[in-house]
Amino acid sequence: MSNSSSMAQFLLLALADRRELQLLHFWLFLAISLAALLANGLILSAVACDHHLHTPMGFFLLNLSLTDLGCIYTTVPKAMHNSLQNTTTISYTGCAAQLFFFLFFMSTEYFLLTIMCYDRYVAICKPLHYGTLLGSRACAHMAAAAWATGFLNALLHTANTFSLPLCQGNALGQFFCEIPPILKLSCSHSGYLGEIGLLLFSVCLEFGCFIFIVFSYVQIFRAVLRIPSQQGQHKAFSTCLPHLAVVSLFISTSFFAYLKPSSTSIPSLDLVVSVLYSVVPPALNPLIYSLRNQELKLSLRKIIQFSFFWVRAYNKVIG
Repeated sequence: MSNSSSMAQFLLLALADRRELQLLHFWLFLAISLAALLANGLILSAVACDHHLHTPMGFFLLNLSLTDLGCIYTTVPKAMHNSLQNTTTISYTGCAAQLFFFLFFMSTEYFLLTIMCYDRYVAICKPLHYGTLLGSRACAHMAAAAWATGFLNALLHTANTFSLPLCQGNALGQFFCEIPPILKLSCSHSGYLGEIGLLLFSVCLEFGCFIFIVFSYVQIFRAVLRIPSQQGQHKAFSTCLPHLAVVSLFISTSFFAYLKPSSTSIPSLDLVVSVLYSVVPPALNPLIYSLRNQELKLSLRKIIQFSFFWVRAYNKVIG
């Protein structure tokens, strides 16, 4: 029998058994991580450099890009390393750090998406009060609250989960560290119930955010449908659709991953689902926002053209 104090490492779920597929997963994850870094880096640069994007939505989008990068680079590098080195191990400390940062960034992203929904609600339903309700100080306070709440949520869950004695082996059955696989290894009934209680509290908090998002969009759609001109309706919908698409992708994948029946658990299916909610949304968020936001697209185009200009100038100098 082993416990958490003597356990040196965990065994993660292998992405594939065959060496060729392991290398394929390595290159696939490398492409995803580089694409996410480039896309989110461009958005960060655009929001920071273009004064037209110095708006509440631009500020929250900057924070969202930071959480997207955090989510990707918390789980993907270790999976890439294991695929390249043909191993499945992660140290006890590394697992705790991965769990903490994954919960931190995912929780913060969800709270930021809720705040961004409030931004859209005020912009469309209470436009005359937009400057008052979403001033620079209010935006800073809301973003700080999202980061602080995500940090506290991650700290509580990580501390409680890794305080449990573990005596059911060390195989997690997941390609990164998260709470449910670790709880399955626990042999402490009271500690297990304590973590379940924390999970239920987090679920209630997140469900409250979900209800707020649904209620806000009901009010938004009602307000948009009252706009007399089709051009006005189209413009209003265009400002909401990127956020709605990101929220839908984030919530649908995570809910499916955690609420699917355990009786239907299939390792290959679980692996696909875990990739869908931990990797795909952070990688797609920049694309979704840049497709519909005209100001953001214009700013990104300027940055890309400016970069190409300096690359050509540099090549001429060294040529």
